[in-house]
Amino acid sequence: MFSIFKSNPTKRLNKLLSIKLEQAMQAQRNGDIRTYSQLSFEADEIDKQITKIEMQNRQT
Repeated sequence: MFSIFKSNPTKRLNKLLSIKLEQAMQAQRNGDIRTYSQLSFEADEIDKQITKIEMQNRQT
């Protein structure tokens, strides 16, 4: 009934994902491969969280 007042967790995670990917791209352009790989790994983990939440929402 009050689902319009619930915050959307995927919206926050998508924003965080886009920030991480942007930071990773900048690190790669600057030649900092170690930071690039760390940020890419973090972005991948965020993407997995988004996928998990979306799968849970589809099942309900």
